Amino acid sequence: MSGKQAKRIMLEMGTGNALHSKDYTKAALRAVEDAIHHSSITMFRSLGIDPTTMEVKLTLAAQEPDRIDLEQVRKALPFGSVTPKPVKGGLNVVDETTGEPVVIVNAGIVVRVPL
Repeated sequence: MSGKQAKRIMLEMGTGNALHSKDYTKAALRAVEDAIHHSSITMFRSLGIDPTTMEVKLTLAAQEPDRIDLEQVRKALPFGSVTPKPVKGGLNVVDETTGEPVVIVNAGIVVRVPL
């Protein structure tokens, strides 16, 4: 990053689930997709800021955070330096019929750029 200080320009949240597969990575990818579809950062084009200069801090909350493939989730964010951090959280809801959990992952995305 240049000599400019990184300033937060975005905080976005999303939720994703895996209804049948118990796949924490799939749920995390859906949470990230949910979060980024809530935002439109037009300032990059309008202010001439290179989007590759973004610092992206990605927090993923899941009941079993170690089961998330962080590299796969990192690749889901198209620009910037992405730092994923898995934490205990999210939710597993047991399907009463099958006894299997529905995996729910929450994502929090903070974006900073040098301004």
